[in-house]
Formats: sequence, structure tokens, C-alpha cells
Amino acid sequence: MNTLYQRLVEYHAQGRKAFAMLIDPDKVESPAVLAKQVRIAIEHNVDLFLVGGSLITDGDIGKAIEVIKSQSDVPVVLFPGSNMHIDISADAILFLSLISGRNPELLIGQHVVAAPVLKRSRLEVISTGYILVDSGNRTTVAYMSNTQPIPAEKPSVAASTAVAGEMLGMKLIYLDGGSGAKNPVPYKMINLVRKSVDVPLIVGGGIDSREKAHRAMEAGADFLIIGNGIEKNPDLLVEISEKVGEFNQALATLK
Repeated sequence: MNTLYQRLVEYHAQGRKAFAMLIDPDKVESPAVLAKQVRIAIEHNVDLFLVGGSLITDGDIGKAIEVIKSQSDVPVVLFPGSNMHIDISADAILFLSLISGRNPELLIGQHVVAAPVLKRSRLEVISTGYILVDSGNRTTVAYMSNTQPIPAEKPSVAASTAVAGEMLGMKLIYLDGGSGAKNPVPYKMINLVRKSVDVPLIVGGGIDSREKAHRAMEAGADFLIIGNGIEKNPDLLVEISEKVGEFNQALATLK
């Protein structure tokens, strides 16, 4: 049976694009509203559900996962802001190391605390080099992580950081503008990172239109993460799904 990571690697090898809906438990209005959102996402061929956020104060991660699983068999992946955000009812976890920053807690410290719990769990652990990129405003993740994002005009720094992450054994690279990003990750940066590493590339933050999704995929993103954009514009989910479908259909035609 293929693991989730093996599936992502296959998608990358095939040139196939995919997308995930990021659910922040703090922003869930009610279980009923979340269930409806999940059903809509399933109808539009979402590939993954990510659950988590930089700061979770009132939300219930376990309840959000329970609601998603009651509606769908699509994998649920933890996107943790700290070792407090682990829930073993998920299917997998992006074991994020903030390699763009110099905060030791988010490079290895939090991971040491989480490791014994994850080792005992049945979660698929996917080591992920997380690179925070300046998005035009101060995001929650930048504040909570106490790190400086990589400047948008420094694609070579992002590429070198990604290469270092890959050399350290990271299985995925995640370029993120952060929740509520004003601007998406620059396409030139996505393209240079894609050319510099062989592992699958995830891109999130600021993807709030069909055009931005298309340009990110064209630049080399394998996987798009859609979060706040959907909250502000529910139709965005449909638009992104259609754009991913069009991209994959064009790929199939070429083959």
C-alpha cells in the first residue's frame, strides 16, 4: 500500500498538480459549517485536508479531524504550529522544520518533544523543510516563530535554503507566505527552487485567484495550499479545482 508521501512523489514525477484545503480550527464556525465545506471540497476533487495553524486558541483540532473524516476518506494531514498541535486521529503530519529561520526551537527543539509521541502513533511522519517568504505584511507565523521571512526579492536565498533542506534529508519543501499573506510567493522564487531540488514542492499563502494558482503551478509548484482565500471567497475552491483540473488535463493530452 502506497504511503501518502509516495503518492506525492508519484505526482511530482508525473508532473501532476494537486491542491489541499487548509483548515484552521480557530476559524471553524461550527461542525455543521465545516461539514458543508468539506463536502464541497470533496465534490471538487480536493487531494488533501491540512489541519492546523500558527496559533490555535479556541479551536479543537480533534473535533475538526472528526468532522472531516465523517464526510470523507481524503487524507487528513496535520500542519502543526507547535508540538501542542498533535492529534493522532489524523493520517499524517508534516513534520515542519523552519529552515528559513534561525530559531532553534522550530529547527529541532519542538521536534525533540514531539518525537516520542509521534513514534508511538500510527501517523505517517513526513519531514518537511518549511521556508517562510515575505508576503508584504507581518503574518502570524512570522510573529509566533520569531523569525525573519526570506525577502521576496531574494530567490537565490530561498533556493539555497531548499537545497540545504534536501541535503539534510527533508522529503518535502514548503514555500509559504503565511496565513493572510498579502502577496503570493514570487513565481521567480518558485521556479528557481523547483530547478534546485528534486523533492516535491508545496506552495501556499496568498493564492487567492485562478490566475495566481495557474502561475504558481506553471512556475513549478507541485501542490497548492488554499486557506484564507477560501474563507473570503468560497467560489475560490471551485476556481482552483478547475484550474488544477485544466492543468492536469493538458498534461494528459501532451502524453
